Amino acid sequence: MGMSASQARFLSLTARKTNVEYEGQQINQQRTTLSNESSNYYSQLTSMAVPVPPSTSDYTKITYTFADGNEKNTVTSLVATKDTKSTGVYMLNYVQEIPTNTMIVSGTNIVTKIGSGENAKYSIGTVELQPGGNGDTSVDKLVKAGIPYEVAVQYSEDERKNKAEVEKQYVAMAQEKYATDDWKVRYVKNPATGSYDAVLYSTKELENADYNEKTGASLSGIKMYAFGETTESREIKNAHAKVEQDATGRYIALFIYDDYEKDPNSGTRYELTTTTESDDAAYNDAMNQYYYDKAQYDQKVQEVNAKIEIIQVQDKNLELKLKQLDTEQNAISTEMDAVKKVISKNVESSFKTFNA
Repeated sequence: MGMSASQARFLSLTARKTNVEYEGQQINQQRTTLSNESSNYYSQLTSMAVPVPPSTSDYTKITYTFADGNEKNTVTSLVATKDTKSTGVYMLNYVQEIPTNTMIVSGTNIVTKIGSGENAKYSIGTVELQPGGNGDTSVDKLVKAGIPYEVAVQYSEDERKNKAEVEKQYVAMAQEKYATDDWKVRYVKNPATGSYDAVLYSTKELENADYNEKTGASLSGIKMYAFGETTESREIKNAHAKVEQDATGRYIALFIYDDYEKDPNSGTRYELTTTTESDDAAYNDAMNQYYYDKAQYDQKVQEVNAKIEIIQVQDKNLELKLKQLDTEQNAISTEMDAVKKVISKNVESSFKTFNA
């Protein structure tokens, strides 16, 4: 190989080597970019909140109750104060449920209206509703109000007076509770006792109801009021109390002070009843939400992992290209060394020629 050819080859190899180095730099830059992308995806994975299944304990409520005669009391809070550590006394809040006998809505009836205005009459089946609480003790009144004749005639005068008195009491309770003065009455047979008991209907509700123009029947049920039991509630706040606990820490008794500030020795001890209630509906809702969140989480994880796998494949391909370039560069370097030797010999030979 002549001098000029060697020089040309050397320049060509130099250019090729420079190009290979540039390609290598480009590949390294691409791998750095892929590495940053991969790092971002891993950061996403680590920052994602992992869904946690709900705990049954979060949807389980322990309720403490105690009885005081016929009253049921439910503890709503028992709070320690700054003095609890030294005195053992807590601030207690609880709800009293007091059963009360009164007139309650016990059902509805379709009522037929006959006539109009003040002369209108109201009936249920064959029984015409009668004025309530007017003190009428006659057999005729009882029969018209729904008691069979053969039953009504067997009542003594005292029994009829007693029914009239009970009827008046019912009307008085209804007037007080519902603020309506005028009431109608009929008697219905009690299946449990076999006796006939008075039930009431508000005259105001009867008059204001809508009736079928052809049949006179009410278009909706009209309320029937009967003697029954209802519960009135009231909350007692900031009572002073001490508690007793068993070995497990569960409350078993309360001592409630009558007036702790005035007499810290006077009060009543109550046994506590523990009831555990589980809100199954809320727990099932929470579990369904967990399943949904977990499915969303798993889907997101799969998407991110798929992207990371693509990046890893791309990086692997770039790594192979980089190795190929490295091999090529080593080959170029080897050939350049050989060309340098040829050029060196050519130079040396030329100098010998001139020296001669």
